[in-house]
Amino acid sequence: MTKFHRTLSRRQALGAIGAGGAGIALAGRSLAQENAELGTPLTTITDPPRSFAPDAPPSVYFWDPDVITVDPAFQGLAQPNAPIERLWTGALWAEGPAWSGVGKYLVFSDIPNNRQMRYLSEDDHVSTFRMPSQNSNGNSFDHEGRQLSCEHLTRRVVRYELDGSVTILADSFEGNPFNSPNDVVAHTDGSYWFTDPPYGGQLYEGAPDVAGGPSNPDGLIDPTLGQPPGIGTMQREMPTATYRIAPDGTVARVVGEDQVPDPNGLALSPDEDKLYIASTGPGPGDGGEGGEGNIFVFDIENGEAINGRIFSECMVDGVKCGPDGLAIDVYGNVWASSNAGRNVGYNGVTVWSPEGTLLGRIRLPEVCGNLCFGGPKRNRLFMTASQSLYAVYTATQGAGPA
Repeated sequence: MTKFHRTLSRRQALGAIGAGGAGIALAGRSLAQENAELGTPLTTITDPPRSFAPDAPPSVYFWDPDVITVDPAFQGLAQPNAPIERLWTGALWAEGPAWSGVGKYLVFSDIPNNRQMRYLSEDDHVSTFRMPSQNSNGNSFDHEGRQLSCEHLTRRVVRYELDGSVTILADSFEGNPFNSPNDVVAHTDGSYWFTDPPYGGQLYEGAPDVAGGPSNPDGLIDPTLGQPPGIGTMQREMPTATYRIAPDGTVARVVGEDQVPDPNGLALSPDEDKLYIASTGPGPGDGGEGGEGNIFVFDIENGEAINGRIFSECMVDGVKCGPDGLAIDVYGNVWASSNAGRNVGYNGVTVWSPEGTLLGRIRLPEVCGNLCFGGPKRNRLFMTASQSLYAVYTATQGAGPA
């Protein structure tokens, strides 16, 4: 597995994960030789390259050329005559898509721009939904239709109530502030499960630690610049971990850093007896090696996550397709966003059976950070990929609320 030095940024680390498959080919080459080729991706998407613009010429005559079947079972999940569409571009880093079944809209985060965006399905209109968003990352909706958001800037998980008010669900554990909550899902028992890696502890997506903190050890960065009063005063005090908020509001650490370092996206199986967690590379202030780009799965029993094991190492054709966000369909298949770095043809989505068999892939021209099922029939896969929002109709439906 690829190892990372603690000083790598989140994006560098994830890029390094994606470049793992290319490392063999580049072995023995000088850094200068590698840098000289940075303008030429090691792999490409459709040949000749296609346009994803709204006015692009047709690219689908039966199967979209960038929806790739690996196992014949994938043909029962993909929609033969459905094209991949780029719905919008203009974000700095798009994340956290979630579908509102009642409102018939998609909400997603543009983390560095400190805003949430809304996509309206009836006319493909995209506009600012909430600004500031406290550099929100992951979003989802619970079983009562309320939006949940993970805020990097305030290091908390919040719920937007139906009357417009905001409830802070969790902002600390055992008296210590969280690092930067990343993704959150709702369970039918009334609990919420969320991950807490350190990726928001940086200037681009939140606020670094105060002087002397793990992400600002020399104190050369002023985390209060450009921020409202009270922001930039916290310091990372805990390892990375995954948590559960019980219906009574009690917060418990359910998966520690020793089991899943740098937890990122997470998802529940259709019957909610399994929890999937993506483990990515180290972030700001990490003292260890961080995750290695694997997906883990745990059994859920009485509110606890037990029997943890690696579900997939996300290797495709010798290329590391680093996972970030996760989505589950009604058959229990795991749809994972893929960051393969400069292996452009492997960026997008990988699809795995409940047993961990690779079924198929969706190639995108940008690194995919997260994804969800939505649309009135919940059969449309929305993908937030770097600066853009993509979508493709499928032959399956997403499990549970988006």
